[in-house]
Amino acid sequence: MSTPETSGTAGEQHVPERRQVTVRRAPKYVPFLVLGGLLGFAVAAFLAYGLPGDESYDAGAVFGFFMILCGAGGVIVGGVAALILDRLSVRRARRAVVESVPDSVPDPEDQPGA
Repeated sequence: MSTPETSGTAGEQHVPERRQVTVRRAPKYVPFLVLGGLLGFAVAAFLAYGLPGDESYDAGAVFGFFMILCGAGGVIVGGVAALILDRLSVRRARRAVVESVPDSVPDPEDQPGA
């Protein structure tokens, strides 16, 4: 009786698979949103504590009000900046051809009886 050959044995030729892929550098959105929010908070702090204001309002209350407005605006501006950079990265995308490379050492899970 002969034993059937399994994949990865010496008698089998591996034909590499070729694919065409698109390579681009896309921005991560979360850091842009967080940075926009932090810049909005900084602008709110400057508006509340850096500029002279009405003495009848507490500076903490003014900061809280502007923090909501400027923080939301900063998140929106950060999101728009990320979208613009994403669109630019689509235009600068390049095509590449990749091919699979066989493992030089088979994984232990692939071995029969392991």
